[in-house]
Amino acid sequence: MGFFSKLFKGPEIDMEKSNLNAKKMRTLFNQVVPDGDEYKLIFGYTEDVSRFNFGFVHGSKTKIGNLIVGWNEEKETIIVVPTVPDLSGCGDATYYRRNEILKAYRNKYPTDAFIIYPDKKGYIGINAYDWLEDEKLYVYVSQEKELAEFTDFFMNRYATK
Repeated sequence: MGFFSKLFKGPEIDMEKSNLNAKKMRTLFNQVVPDGDEYKLIFGYTEDVSRFNFGFVHGSKTKIGNLIVGWNEEKETIIVVPTVPDLSGCGDATYYRRNEILKAYRNKYPTDAFIIYPDKKGYIGINAYDWLEDEKLYVYVSQEKELAEFTDFFMNRYATK
């Protein structure tokens, strides 16, 4: 691989580390969700830390809340579990059942986020990407395939028209 292909490709992903973090995510998720193995998982984050106040990341101008996001197509349910970047612990699970939410859509600007309005008082914006560089702020995990599956589920089965 030449210099320019490295330059444009982005950082190399450490798959061993990514897989280890994916296993930690699964373990934490299953600790707080009784039927956790029935859910597919991605890592996400939110700036809506008033709703998820577990393990705020300090030293950032914007407070970021790290999230383990699980989804089940059959149940049309998304479960969000707040965590910290080193996956040393997690908070309580919040369930978003399709039939209980007011609105859900994908907002492309200013950031690409999955927006859920569970009630009239507020919303949750889930940002999710395939591996984020700053390990002090985000969990190091490669999830291109999982993110594509979640996006498909959200847009075709979960989002309101």
